[in-house]
Amino acid sequence: MSALFIVSLLNAQVHISGVVTSRNKPVKNVSVTLKDTYDGATTDETGRYSFETSEKGSQKLIFNAPDYAEVEKEVVIGEASVTMDAELKEKISEISAVTITAGSIEASDKKRATALLSPVDIYTTAGADAQITKALEYLPGVQKVGETEGLFVRGGTGTETKIFMDGALINNYFSNSVPGIAGRDRFNTSLFQGNIFSSGGYSALYGQALSSVLLLESVDLPARTSYDISGSPLFLSGSYQFVDADKTYSYGVQAGYSNLGLMTKLLDFNTDFTKAPEAFNGNVNFRFKTKGGGMLKYYGSYDQNVMRLTSPSLEPEYSQNSVGLKGANTFQTLAFRQKLGRYLLRASTSYSFNKNNIDLGYLNNGATAAENQVNNTGNYLNGKIVVERKIKQISAVRGGVELNNADERTAFNSFTKNYNDLISSVFAETDLGFSNYLSAKIGIRAEHSSYLNKNNIAPRLALGYRLSANWTGSLAYGIFYQNPESKYINSAAPLDFQRADHYIFQVQHSANGRSLRMEAFYKNYEHLIKTVGNSNFQTAVNNAGNGYAKGVEVFWHDKKSIKTVDYWLSYSYLDTERDFLNYPVSLTPGFAAKHTLSAVAKKFVTPWKTQFNLSYNFATGRPYYDIISDNHQNVIRHEGRLKNYNALNFSVNYLPNLGKTDSKAFTVVVLGINNILGTRNVFGYNFSNDGLRSMPVVAPVNRFAFIGVFISFGIDKTDEAINSNL
Repeated sequence: MSALFIVSLLNAQVHISGVVTSRNKPVKNVSVTLKDTYDGATTDETGRYSFETSEKGSQKLIFNAPDYAEVEKEVVIGEASVTMDAELKEKISEISAVTITAGSIEASDKKRATALLSPVDIYTTAGADAQITKALEYLPGVQKVGETEGLFVRGGTGTETKIFMDGALINNYFSNSVPGIAGRDRFNTSLFQGNIFSSGGYSALYGQALSSVLLLESVDLPARTSYDISGSPLFLSGSYQFVDADKTYSYGVQAGYSNLGLMTKLLDFNTDFTKAPEAFNGNVNFRFKTKGGGMLKYYGSYDQNVMRLTSPSLEPEYSQNSVGLKGANTFQTLAFRQKLGRYLLRASTSYSFNKNNIDLGYLNNGATAAENQVNNTGNYLNGKIVVERKIKQISAVRGGVELNNADERTAFNSFTKNYNDLISSVFAETDLGFSNYLSAKIGIRAEHSSYLNKNNIAPRLALGYRLSANWTGSLAYGIFYQNPESKYINSAAPLDFQRADHYIFQVQHSANGRSLRMEAFYKNYEHLIKTVGNSNFQTAVNNAGNGYAKGVEVFWHDKKSIKTVDYWLSYSYLDTERDFLNYPVSLTPGFAAKHTLSAVAKKFVTPWKTQFNLSYNFATGRPYYDIISDNHQNVIRHEGRLKNYNALNFSVNYLPNLGKTDSKAFTVVVLGINNILGTRNVFGYNFSNDGLRSMPVVAPVNRFAFIGVFISFGIDKTDEAINSNL
């Protein structure tokens, strides 16, 4: 009797089977179960499943997989076998969705595979001198230009890259400088929690940059109250940062002083400083956390610097040239973000003031024989409002307005100039996430310039596609406009916006702590300004210039292959020509090298709490030109090619324990040597008025050594510094 009962139960089992697919491909490891029962199975490599059940009647069959939306199907179970197939749809999520990376390297978003150049990365990159823009020179697309400040990207001038802080434009990011000596970053790297460097194809939220943008995001609230002291033979600085117990607000102050005088005596300088570069800087900040997770942030800074130097004169009537600088600038920014229901509001404003006085002296036996003065002052005001609404999980729409006003005054001997321009902009952009495999960014920006009295409309488009689990591809296209540089606007002329069209294709592979990024680009320039005059004083006359830039870039980053070693390699090939400024014909610009190669390696020795850093930068020789205006015609008097650029840099960071373990003091001792081999790199040539004599433009010093101590009380960052480099 028992045997008959068991047989009847077995006979009551019904076989259920089927195939699970997605996008016409089988899906394995899908859990298939009858709802509210333990009956079910998991799909195999071919997407097939099968199981038996004794349930009868109307039931629900559940198909569940981590990366797919759950599917529920009605099934009627009788005496016969049941076949039930299912088509799964991808579960679209912000984490697994493909991101558009064409033209960009991001360092602020941890989930993105291109994450690079955190503050710790910048501080530990040998040769970067703790400067963000110097560290970026070790990434593909950025040219090594040592004679002037700025980011020279993909055949663009240094002024074709704009830098933003919390969405607001920084109009005086670099310190004041004199010809042949580049200014430094004025902002402390630790002020920022991350950065996005776009070497092309950037968002419609930003404009007035023909080549690229650098977006800096400042820290919200510090971890706790702390104060810092830093010192070296070059500088001394201190800061205090207070954070309340509830972490709802903070405020801080910092001051620093630097003087190159001692270093000019210890090292063999190429530049004869009669007044060594000296600078003072100070800044204040406050941050306030609002209800609903919003944030209000203020940052204000003041800097001043002076220097004077002499050099042999190229003119026979004088024995020496003398250049003196007195510079002062201030920057203030206020940024606010707040969620308002389904919307996110971001508002930012910045004010910049810059004063730059340069004395150009001509000496005979140490006595001034002639002198010219150039005095520049500038007031810059920027404001931006962006409203964003998220749509579902990975789609969003945003739009806003931006105003940027420039008011400049220039005096050069008897020549004076007043320049004022208000650029008004509106923009809109949408992120479209079609699936975890396909996304798009579509934007448009419109601008009006009060000085030019002209308008422009610039569409932007980018697509991202996941080729496989670890491979992604991106395409980007956009039109970008920029006003002519004000320093060339010295008389009335029928000028227009300058224009660049970007085309970018990228393929990227990321897996297991390694990433490979390959990118090809083409830029077409139109309406570039043409000028008359010599290299020292040029005046724009029209927008008849044009040009192109095309190239290939490769970037390899590896943190896993060699234990406790982080390294990256980058290579850039650039083919570019321009007919702009006073060029008589289309030429390769003097700031563009055809081949650029960089390597960075960092080794952390945990027992010693010491990190060793090496970097190398190579660039093929750039062209140089001596162009003069002869009878209102621009003529090349001399031209040639510089020798290849080479620089090997080394630094070591030692993190000792200061005092007791519970003192929460973080100390870093840094020793750095830039250009260890002492290579005399040449950045160009200056020529006499008659063209018979010339002098190379070189770095102030071939080999530079630096030692410094940085102490932070209140926050022990030792483990953080170690872990970030393992």
